[in-house]
Amino acid sequence: MEKENIAVGLDIGTTKIVAMIGKKNEYGKLEILGVGKSKSLGVARGVVNNITQTIQSIQQAIQEAENNSGFKIKDVVVGIAGQHIRSIQHTDYISRHNPEEVIGGNDIQLLIDQVNKLAMLPGEEIIHVLPQEFKIDGQSEIKEPIGMYGGRLESSFHVVVGQASSIRNVGRCIQSSGIELSGLTLEPLASADAVLSQEEKEAGVALIDIGGGTTDLAIFKDGIIRHTAVIPFGGNVITDDIKEGCSIIEKQAELLKVKFGSAWPGENKDNEIVSIPGLRGREPKEISLKNLSKIIHARVVEIVDQVFTEVKAYGHEDPRKKLIAGIVLTGGGAQLKHIKQLVEYITGMDTRIGYPNEHLAGNSDEEISSPLYATAVGLVMKSIENKTQSAVRLDIVEQPKVPVYRQAVVQTPVYDAPEKVEEEDQNASEKQNSTVNRIQRNFFDRYVDKIKDFLDNAE
Repeated sequence: MEKENIAVGLDIGTTKIVAMIGKKNEYGKLEILGVGKSKSLGVARGVVNNITQTIQSIQQAIQEAENNSGFKIKDVVVGIAGQHIRSIQHTDYISRHNPEEVIGGNDIQLLIDQVNKLAMLPGEEIIHVLPQEFKIDGQSEIKEPIGMYGGRLESSFHVVVGQASSIRNVGRCIQSSGIELSGLTLEPLASADAVLSQEEKEAGVALIDIGGGTTDLAIFKDGIIRHTAVIPFGGNVITDDIKEGCSIIEKQAELLKVKFGSAWPGENKDNEIVSIPGLRGREPKEISLKNLSKIIHARVVEIVDQVFTEVKAYGHEDPRKKLIAGIVLTGGGAQLKHIKQLVEYITGMDTRIGYPNEHLAGNSDEEISSPLYATAVGLVMKSIENKTQSAVRLDIVEQPKVPVYRQAVVQTPVYDAPEKVEEEDQNASEKQNSTVNRIQRNFFDRYVDKIKDFLDNAE
């Protein structure tokens, strides 16, 4: 029987950190075994700015996921985002020594390794090298070159670049949390895996992941990643605007946005009012829902305009690059009321909300199917691709414990016996030590029996 592959994804967001443990079931669907969620402290706009707080938040999420699943996490695939991320298009080629041999995976790897050696700006590092279309001896538009003959193998690449220090800080937080880092993935790519179908990627689609600190964009056409971008605005900016505009605290602003917020002011009547409790006995504050929607609308329009500028930069208006499947919205910000209609109005493109339930097993919790968990689900899928055993059952990890009563006598030096006595041939001095240990252990056992008798009699 094949060993089941337990995968773990860790989404380090600006507002929340999610640890998700999953595996593929017999139907090839993703079965979620446990989820841990904690408030993200120490992360701003997708970048770690307080190591200690981030480690605590990660440990909290990991602990919760382990408790929910009964598995001990060993390593994780982590999502990378932040305003330091940028992408470039690059073309490179290799000349093969023997054109009479068919092209294999090692030739493509050689080409990818060559691109990985590209000189970047100071302090930058390549995160992903994603091959797009190949060219063999001048013949273009080849999607799968393996098995073909040719002397010159050329390819266009989508290269994702980020700040080395930001990436290392994430790695440091992971290792300080007591787990290993098995892979890094750009968050929009993970979200795309979770919510997009292959047909959409073929037709042409723009995925917009609206998170707390950043809005991530990934554009696909002909099944290939064409453009990625990270915009340094997200749901938190909307909350800040509500806080300032209504003169209330952040917690109240977030609740207002989630419960009553709408991106379309025309939907609210003038007389719709919500009352906010005053601070420390002050008078309650009345807020018009129409004004609330106007504040949200102004900021969402700004975010969508910036994203649409990136879509135009890709060349969406060129008939050959047209995105037939339109836009897919995901992330926590996609849950805002009427955001779908607003995006359609601004861009003129078909829009839908992306839920990660397409790849999830039928018995999955409804909460996990929310756009909020799209990135985490995508990271678990990436971890499955790595084919590493990222978590093991807790009952396998835990070893038999020494008697419970040992602590009662640990303060007296003579009773502090080793937990295990090795029964192997040793030299004379070790044998002598072993005898002393045995005497102490016998005394310790007798002492434990006395405590047991005392407790039994006390009952």
